[in-house]
Amino acid sequence: MIIAGIILLFVVAAGGAPLFAVLMGAAMLGFYSADIDLAIIAIELYRLVDTPLLVALPLFTFSGYLLSEANTSTRLVNLMQSLFGFLPSGLAVVGFVVCAIFTALTGASGVTIVALGALLLPALKEAGFAEKFSLGLGTTSGSLGLLLVPSVPLILYGVVAQQLNVGESFTIVDLFIAGVVPLLLMLGLLSAWTLWHHRGGKIPRIPFTRKNVWQAVKAARWELPLPFIVLGGVFGGIFAISEAAAVTALYVILAEVFLYREVSLKQLPKVMIDSMVMVGGILLILGVALAFTNFLVDAEVPQSLFKFMQEHIESPLGFLLLLNVMLLALGAILDIYSAIVILVPLLLPVAAAYGIHPVHLGIIFLANMQIGYFTPPVGMNLFIASYRFKKPLLDLYSATLPFMIILLIALAMITYIPSLSLWFLT
Repeated sequence: MIIAGIILLFVVAAGGAPLFAVLMGAAMLGFYSADIDLAIIAIELYRLVDTPLLVALPLFTFSGYLLSEANTSTRLVNLMQSLFGFLPSGLAVVGFVVCAIFTALTGASGVTIVALGALLLPALKEAGFAEKFSLGLGTTSGSLGLLLVPSVPLILYGVVAQQLNVGESFTIVDLFIAGVVPLLLMLGLLSAWTLWHHRGGKIPRIPFTRKNVWQAVKAARWELPLPFIVLGGVFGGIFAISEAAAVTALYVILAEVFLYREVSLKQLPKVMIDSMVMVGGILLILGVALAFTNFLVDAEVPQSLFKFMQEHIESPLGFLLLLNVMLLALGAILDIYSAIVILVPLLLPVAAAYGIHPVHLGIIFLANMQIGYFTPPVGMNLFIASYRFKKPLLDLYSATLPFMIILLIALAMITYIPSLSLWFLT
């Protein structure tokens, strides 16, 4: 019976069955084989829904979808260009910063490429940057920002990790703070390499004028207060995360629908439906994944995994090296939400046994997923960029390679210098 179920599960998985169905089937088979009541799956779903922090996910996701529907990306580019365009290779630095902010706001890497690609690629080429460099920047920068509040993957990692209650305790705010320095490190290394790569001074600069800055600020006047309201409210202790998500959603509706009037009231239901379809998929996968995790814990899989690693890997440094290799490979074939709900419950107990702080693990995990998005041959951003920029995949492999090397250097520093993520805890 169990063997027949396992075979059937492999068949339907190979046939393209939804991830939640495969996970639920695996959980049911596991509990059935252990003679445990299958009601445990429903209990896990209820436990997930009863988590107060979970309210933040749909609200931040809706806000991101609404911002991407409006002309927020255009205003962000114009603002950053007016501020930093006077620097050598200033437009490229603008591209890095804008993509990071937009990815954090929308929570979706592919959306950034689609929304900003039409702006950045022609602008970079017109400014004198080579097409190969421009393609590489547009493809790799689409995943920058996953470490920046209010990134949905960052919040989701916190939800999953806190449900497991393994290792040292932490709050979502701790994750928000921990992501700042690693993100600045990535942006700094990318900008430094860009300046060195174009050190000949052939790239024209955009003069800094108060008029341009004022016009850009005036155009973005209703969106500029948003990060200050959210961050100030959270770090000032005025809002809980769920309350900050509600304030964000309300503010974005007011800005884009009633002040900018770029999204009509008739469009709101469609934006809500599109965003909630994604949230519903995440929650369903998360619920059955937690149930499956319970079976793995009962079956002592994390303990067995740790025992195996102890026999073959003695040091935390060796474990982290293996972890990075594995996450880079998996990040190229799994979407980030599936990766979080499937892998984090397995990795967190093992990492805790090696003395790795769950906040540090979260930053390492998301930094790997960022790079995994454009890791050849099947990174998701490569396909999205190929479609958006109408370029062959082989061209994108070559274009993204220098950026990937820079970000791998940043990843190594984030991994092996824990204080970059945990400076505020020490």
